[in-house]
Amino acid sequence: MSNSWQRRAATRPQAVEATTLVLLFALTVASVVAARAVMSGTPPLWSGIALAAVACAALPWRRERPVGVLAATTLCTIVLGALGYLLTAGVMVPLLVAQYFTSVRTPRRTSWNSALTAAAGLVVTGLLVPSFRDSPILGTVNPVAMVLLSAALGAYVRVRRQYAVARAEHAVREREEEARHRVIQERMRIARELHDVVAHHLTLADAQAGTAAHLARTHPEQAFDILAKLPETTAAALRELKAAVGLLRQDNDTSDLTPAPGLDRLPELVDTCSMVGLEVTVTVDGQRRPLPPVLDLTAYRIVQEALTNVTKHAATRTAQVRLAYTPHYLTLTVTNDTTPDRPVASATTGGGFGLLGMRERAAAVGGTFHAGRRPHGGFEVACTLPLHHHGALPPDSHDTPPPHTHDESPAT
Repeated sequence: MSNSWQRRAATRPQAVEATTLVLLFALTVASVVAARAVMSGTPPLWSGIALAAVACAALPWRRERPVGVLAATTLCTIVLGALGYLLTAGVMVPLLVAQYFTSVRTPRRTSWNSALTAAAGLVVTGLLVPSFRDSPILGTVNPVAMVLLSAALGAYVRVRRQYAVARAEHAVREREEEARHRVIQERMRIARELHDVVAHHLTLADAQAGTAAHLARTHPEQAFDILAKLPETTAAALRELKAAVGLLRQDNDTSDLTPAPGLDRLPELVDTCSMVGLEVTVTVDGQRRPLPPVLDLTAYRIVQEALTNVTKHAATRTAQVRLAYTPHYLTLTVTNDTTPDRPVASATTGGGFGLLGMRERAAAVGGTFHAGRRPHGGFEVACTLPLHHHGALPPDSHDTPPPHTHDESPAT
């Protein structure tokens, strides 16, 4: 029933306003008549009804001009008191309503100054009217208390509304900040994906082209074989680039996009590296198991980027990939040794984003990442990824990730 009344009030505001004013006028007139009956003297009835009507007639502007309406209702109430009417709550209804709206719709200082002014006028009236000299509580204390109580109620409502508005604005800002944060995270994710795809395949294509050019005069057959495999590398780059760019078109049909790669494509990655002369050895420790898609993609991209760095920066032509499965973690290690009598070009040289992207990928799934030179030469990339959701281990877990050292933070 309350909801039905609220719906009707929302759809018919003018009818609700007219009904409210009629009820307030009826209550005020009835209170004026009752106050006249209990007084020892006989204040003029029609004057009291006229003042009540004037006070109620000013109330329709209580929202637009609250201070002016408060002044009019206060003057009418003071005149009623001066005529000898007992200022009960019913007689003061227009004044109390006007004071409430003044406190709600005006600043704190204005509302309390107006309340104190109205209270001072009632005090003066109560002290000067002969009928109330013997009863200061009825003539002054009660009217002043009701005005101040109405002002306090209005101030409380004003503060609550301001608090609600502040909370709503804060919630809007939080939603905007959250949306902005998600956009930034999505942009970073797509940037990592594009970097890994473009850097890996273009590095391999560049290495294949350079090797073919080097062998063109001395071993033309090998050069032609390498060039024949070059379209496979570029085609793979285009497929993965199309899949990465497809992330930007969420509203379109992505059924024709290549699925996200995972560790099941590691043999293909090893074969691709062998085309440019990098021999990769893969060892698996522990029981291999299927991984969630996000974790599977993360592991593959980290291995792919680490091998790309070896291809670009390392003097050696060999690399080792180790996958270690434990009950709660997957540890990836990619290492390359130093070729005798040849310096190692550190993977920390250059101005790219390889190490940074790998570190961000590992952190996104709750893992750890370390990269740096090995004590006996070469370079190592090590990453530990939790196999459970958000990296949370079950309460009875005693499996801890292995420590890593030789961490270097510059990105390539």
